[in-house]
Amino acid sequence: MSATALTLRWVQGFPKQNIDFINKNTICYTCGNYLIFINIENGKRSVLQCFYGNVGAMATNIPFQVVAFSNRKLNPTIYLYNFPDLNRRSKLQGHAQLDYTLLEFSYCGTYLASYSAVPEYELTLWNWEKKVILCSKLQPGVEVSQMTFNPMNWHQLCLSGASALTIWNVEKSEKNYHFKAKSVSLPAEDGAYSNEADGIFSNTEVKDTALGSALLVSAIAGLVGVEAETFKPKDDLHPLLHPTVHCWNSTNGLYVGCEEGHILLINGESLLVTILNRFPEVTQEGNLPTLISSTIMTTEEKWRQKEILSKDTSVNTMAFHKEGLFVSGNDGILHSFTVKETHYKIKDYFDVQEPVETILFSPDYTLLLIETIKGSVYTYTFGEEPKVKTILDACGGNIQAVDFITPGNKYCMSVTILGEIYIWLLENGSLVSKLHLGTEVNDMACCPSSLSVAVGTSTGYIQFLDITNIVLPVVVHNVFLTRSSIQHVHYDQKGQYLITGTSDGYIFILNAKPSKSFQVLGFTEMNGNIVQISTVYISKTNLLEIMVLLKTSKSERSILEIFYLPEVTLSDPDNCCDVRGRLKNDIIERRSYETNHCLTSAILDSHSEQLFGFCSHVPYICSYGIPEKDSTDVVLKPEIKKESRHFGTGILCLSSHGKWLASTAKDGILSLRNRNDLEIIVQTQCHSYQGQGIQSLAFSLDGHSIIVSGREDGALVCLKWKKITESLAQEASEHFQTFLGILNNSIAKEKDALMELRDIQHTWDLISQQSAFYKSKSTVDSFSEDYSGVRDGAFKQETSWLEKKNHEANRKEVEEFSEKKKELKEGIKALAKTIEKMIEENDLASETAQLELQEFTLDVEEMKRLHNDNEKEVIKLRKETEMENLAKMYLWKILKEECWDSMSVKGQGLMSFHTHLQVQNFPMKEQTPEELEEMEKVLQQLQHQATELKLRKEIVDIQSTSSLEKTLAELREEEEEEEEDEEKSVKRDSCLPSYEIGSLCTSFGANTSTLINQLEIHTRDEKINQIILLKDIIYKIKTTFNKQFNSTFQQKMFEIERVREKNIRIQEIIMDLDLEEKVWQPEIQDCEKPDLILTVEDDEIKFEKYLTPWEKEQAEIAAAFELKQRLLAMRDDSRRQALKEMMNGVLEVKKEDILKMVIPQPSFMSHKIPEIWNEEERRQAKDYEKKLKELTDEKEKYKKSLDAELRKIQGSIQEMTQTFDNNLRNLFERKVEAEMVINQEELKITNLVFSLLLDEEINTRELVLNNFLERKQMEKKYAYKEVYRARDEVDTYRENYDNLIAEDKVIERGFKKEFAELSSHHAELLCKLFRRRPRMAKQKQNIESTIPFGERLGSGKIKKVNLLQIMKAMDDLDNPRHMPEGLDPGVWQYFCAARRTKIEYEYRVKQKAADLLEMQAFLQKRIEEDEKLQMDIDKIFQEQFVLQKDKCSYEMNLTIQFLLKQGQVEVENFHFKFDFSDTIIISRNIIEDLNNTIRTQAQRKIAHMVENKNYHKGIFQIEWEHKKMVMEMEDLNQKAWDIQSLFFSKAHQRYLKEQNYDIMLGSQILLMEQTIAAIDKAHKKNVDIKKQILEKLRKINSQKDSANFTLSCLLYEELVANTERKNICQSLGFKLTYEKMFKERYEAAIQQQRLIDISKQQYEEISILQAEVERLRMKTFPALIHM
Repeated sequence: MSATALTLRWVQGFPKQNIDFINKNTICYTCGNYLIFINIENGKRSVLQCFYGNVGAMATNIPFQVVAFSNRKLNPTIYLYNFPDLNRRSKLQGHAQLDYTLLEFSYCGTYLASYSAVPEYELTLWNWEKKVILCSKLQPGVEVSQMTFNPMNWHQLCLSGASALTIWNVEKSEKNYHFKAKSVSLPAEDGAYSNEADGIFSNTEVKDTALGSALLVSAIAGLVGVEAETFKPKDDLHPLLHPTVHCWNSTNGLYVGCEEGHILLINGESLLVTILNRFPEVTQEGNLPTLISSTIMTTEEKWRQKEILSKDTSVNTMAFHKEGLFVSGNDGILHSFTVKETHYKIKDYFDVQEPVETILFSPDYTLLLIETIKGSVYTYTFGEEPKVKTILDACGGNIQAVDFITPGNKYCMSVTILGEIYIWLLENGSLVSKLHLGTEVNDMACCPSSLSVAVGTSTGYIQFLDITNIVLPVVVHNVFLTRSSIQHVHYDQKGQYLITGTSDGYIFILNAKPSKSFQVLGFTEMNGNIVQISTVYISKTNLLEIMVLLKTSKSERSILEIFYLPEVTLSDPDNCCDVRGRLKNDIIERRSYETNHCLTSAILDSHSEQLFGFCSHVPYICSYGIPEKDSTDVVLKPEIKKESRHFGTGILCLSSHGKWLASTAKDGILSLRNRNDLEIIVQTQCHSYQGQGIQSLAFSLDGHSIIVSGREDGALVCLKWKKITESLAQEASEHFQTFLGILNNSIAKEKDALMELRDIQHTWDLISQQSAFYKSKSTVDSFSEDYSGVRDGAFKQETSWLEKKNHEANRKEVEEFSEKKKELKEGIKALAKTIEKMIEENDLASETAQLELQEFTLDVEEMKRLHNDNEKEVIKLRKETEMENLAKMYLWKILKEECWDSMSVKGQGLMSFHTHLQVQNFPMKEQTPEELEEMEKVLQQLQHQATELKLRKEIVDIQSTSSLEKTLAELREEEEEEEEDEEKSVKRDSCLPSYEIGSLCTSFGANTSTLINQLEIHTRDEKINQIILLKDIIYKIKTTFNKQFNSTFQQKMFEIERVREKNIRIQEIIMDLDLEEKVWQPEIQDCEKPDLILTVEDDEIKFEKYLTPWEKEQAEIAAAFELKQRLLAMRDDSRRQALKEMMNGVLEVKKEDILKMVIPQPSFMSHKIPEIWNEEERRQAKDYEKKLKELTDEKEKYKKSLDAELRKIQGSIQEMTQTFDNNLRNLFERKVEAEMVINQEELKITNLVFSLLLDEEINTRELVLNNFLERKQMEKKYAYKEVYRARDEVDTYRENYDNLIAEDKVIERGFKKEFAELSSHHAELLCKLFRRRPRMAKQKQNIESTIPFGERLGSGKIKKVNLLQIMKAMDDLDNPRHMPEGLDPGVWQYFCAARRTKIEYEYRVKQKAADLLEMQAFLQKRIEEDEKLQMDIDKIFQEQFVLQKDKCSYEMNLTIQFLLKQGQVEVENFHFKFDFSDTIIISRNIIEDLNNTIRTQAQRKIAHMVENKNYHKGIFQIEWEHKKMVMEMEDLNQKAWDIQSLFFSKAHQRYLKEQNYDIMLGSQILLMEQTIAAIDKAHKKNVDIKKQILEKLRKINSQKDSANFTLSCLLYEELVANTERKNICQSLGFKLTYEKMFKERYEAAIQQQRLIDISKQQYEEISILQAEVERLRMKTFPALIHM
């Protein structure tokens, strides 16, 4: 590998990220892993390659002509190179882990700022000359899009992102640097300014003492960290302006462009933000200079693009100039803003006609560079006649394919995915010509036999270009092959065939010669997606071998299709193809092979002996031998297998002479290998893996050049040999000389044909232009989209070659079968008439019986398609419905579990009978074990507290003197008395009035003895315990009410049953009396039985239920069984029929049947008149009339009795229901009282919870202040150290400064001593000259200069220049002509040296003074920071003091709930009192003593009143007892009547009639026991039979086991023999083919068996899931099927 090497010849690409000036004539930009330098005057290029990944951020330093860039990799590095030598100057290694996003040099000095993004987000300041980090600062999570130094003050940087803008100040103290950030408060989107207060300190607002202290929102939110300082509620957040770009002006101001279109002006010192407003627009005179785009576009497209761009007013870039602020954005126009105070005027300079990404001025500010988003670069020169120059005209999209133009030693070309073709000069890479096709391109290839190029488009066209005139390439021919995309275009080595591959697997063969008009020879189909096409011409047999690599669904292997094209396909293509253009298999001899690895690229050897493949799943490049035509091998095995040394999918390419094999992959490395052994000859890094590696490559015919294009970086790289062995060069040269003559002859022959095609195309273009001139705009838009150059748009309705062949074949078939076609047409017409009649009949049918029109379609295929579509749609809808049902079922289950199943007491209502009154119970959940455990803990805690309080009182009350004298008996008596006192106190406490408890919970029997007194609740634990006790009381209240509710509900159920029983009799009476009254029957409402809501009845489902086939079968079986039972029940029953005919179906006549009785009329009365009756007949008639009268009287009496009974029953029903309604009304009142009590308890709980919440907020606020104080104290400690260190440095430096001043004064004082020997005149003159200083010529500022920021010089360079200027000026003063007369020249020289020393000391003193001032300023800033921190700490202490005061005040002022009766507190004129500051709560004992006195006197009065009341009460008692006895008599009569009307069944009658009822039951039991014994006997007999069968089977099983053992022994012997033979065969080295086949079949059988087992298992799982789904569906929608 050392003997050969490749080097860069040139690189072409367009900027995608960074572009900048390196000097006033040269620009620099990044392209992939290259830095490209272009001289904008002469176009000279130079390239710098980054060998360690893509180029990331880039910046240039113009004074030093240094370029800095970072590479994209782990732990990236910043490299600095000198220009134009391109030598590495330094290497900076920082803390970045992934990437540097921004680099920026200071305007003056040797400072470099860098910013790294994820994960550290670090801003770093470098001294790039010394390669050291001066300071750095982390700001996690802050994304920055632009970073700039202030040109007037390098101590300031501005960092802007999408949501924030920050100005960083660099503070310097000698060798110490410090970053200080200041955030700019941006206005809101509507332009409003927001004044934000300090988020950690509370505002001075009025506090409501009733609700506690006024706290910050962060404390209420519970935030305690750093986020508490900046927290804002969602309602207080307003969208701010979004900065997109900024630039500095010459007054330390900052212009900021926003996404919303606003322009901001920010003061760099005060950070004051001003929104600039636009002056009223003034119409500009003259036309705006417009760039003529090289891309061909229609007029409408241009207007549409212009309209879109004009609507977008966002600013993408800006640059400051003395003439104004230059701005540009998505509108593509270069504007100049002239700012005056808070307004600006706009002047338009230049229209680029596409969005602008960057504008920047040259170092001398005479040239403006414009870069578009697309990557084009233009320069605009200011002057009386502005000049616009195109530096780079970028292409659209990435490069799709590259190739050399025959013969390959002068030109090459590339094509982008958007159809832009570029022709490059091979020598230096300059652009020769460009052509835009206006269509999407997938592949391109140059013809070896002619100066033509074939381009494959996505629309199915092959476009042929004539490049005879290399400066003006033209499309001369189009071939529309197919509707699918052309993915591959390939020429054979001699240029006779053009092979194209489509996206749907078609291979088209075309004649590559223009003289044959690029005739399509035929096509063939491939079974898979085409990956690559490779060809080789076999000179011995004059055959072209074509290999196609196919991608299949099997990822483990690849398929290779190989076929041959004989020369007869060129001379007679019609005989080689069938009618449809498909190549015949016997002509092309097609074969198919498989590889044992999946390949991403495969090519044929130049001798057709082997092929090379690039493996995708394993990192190998393999060489496969091609079997002979009669070989039966299908799977190819590698003969040579070498590591590829690439990662990712790759491609292979063979050189033109077939000796070099090139391999590339996503890593961007190009490797050249020897074809014979696949060893690497040379390897070079062309592209980076960040750009997804290499897209395509091509070898020149002479082998001297290689073109490589990147996949996503847009770079086109041309390589040449730097070192090459003589043998390699000779092989390539001999091949080139061999083919050059042949190709030149072929090119000369085809040149005339190309010229003819060019003329034809030119004629077509003229015709299309003339026709387009007369067409309207709508016609042009719809039919001809820019016909010149490309006719794809015009050929939308054109028929492809493949379609033409199919149509021609169809036409021939139609001519051949025309008679048969006529017969079929006539039959179809007759059938159509029949179908029309059927459709008419279908329209007359009912809607349910009508069929859809699709059912009458006779097209079988269409019917199948519709049927399949219908089934797919049904399956889809069914799946969607199942998923919806599943989701609803899941939601139903969750809701049911939460709101129903978890409730121990379900929500239930109770309705009254006669009103709309409804009473609801309390839905309740069972108390969880945790709640019960908490309650138990609270009770135990209260018990312990009571015990502890008792013991404490004993300790306090018992005196030491008396304790010694007391006996044990006295102690016991005292303990008993104390226990009695405690019981009394407990009873007294439990009997506290409700107004002190705060609720009426005692009315529901709640035990309030465990509650803590409201005046004694202070701590957090007491409040929590009180809440638990109150919740328990609420639970008990609800439980008490629910018990009353349940009893009332049971009463209603009982009443309903009673009414139902009475209604049975009422219904019988109504039927007997033939009344039309309706029987009122109360029923249970839905609200009273909520369980009914969860049960879905069949009549509630309006849609027909879907039944599975199994369910339908079961339903049919159930229906047949029911029909059979009905028929059995309806068969003849002679006994029942006789009873019906004889006695009307009954055995005896009841009293109720008297109304149905009818006296039969004698027969003679109907057909004889009374005059002719005889005596017997008259007697019968009288008897009939008598019986009829008696029956009528009986009926009337019975009806009256029935009517009275009806009224009585209805009255009793009304009384019962009315009584229940009254009880329900009382229950309703009880419910209202319970809700009132519960609300009272919940109000107490709410007050306690609020107090707990307030405590929590106060604690949170206290914790926040403590954390903030701790952080500030740490900062204060650090600031104090900084102040101490800075003061120490200042003192040290001041001491050095004072020493330097003293030395300077010593020099000045020693001057007179040194020249004391001179005369006084000379000494005086020398003193004057010693004090004289040279006058420095002030630099005259060039008034006409356009540089707004002054010259760029480094700080060290400025100091050196100033000192050199001073010393240069001293040369004039040291001239002997300034020497006084008569002075010795030696003395003069000594004097000049002393004066120079003095001037140097003075200069050093000035420098020291400047540095001392800078250090003092640094110290002052540190002191100010320390004082500010101290002020913040003092504020925190004050906040903590106020907070503690509010906390103590709140803990003392308790919230107590009182229960006041209505009217107890009366205030006149509604003068309510709200201020209770002067009010106290006194002890109630004082009031109770007074009340006891009043109560005693009142009791005496009441006693007398009670005596009188009892006397009157006795009288009323006697009267009540009398009424009670009357009512009991009536009740006894009613009970007697009820006993008479009791229902008496046959079973009761049988029981009474049967004397020995027990004997009858015993006989029945005996009969059943006998039956059971018979069944047991039969069962035992069956068991014996089964045991005998089992014994027989066991004997057979033992016989089979012995036979199996014999067979296993024989099998073992056979296996041993087989193994011995197998070992003998392996030792001999022979491997039979059938053994391999047997092994493969055996593995296939095992695999098939495994798949069958898996399918069975899945089928069982599916069956189980289906059964589960069916069970759930039946559970939700039960079907009433009798199984």
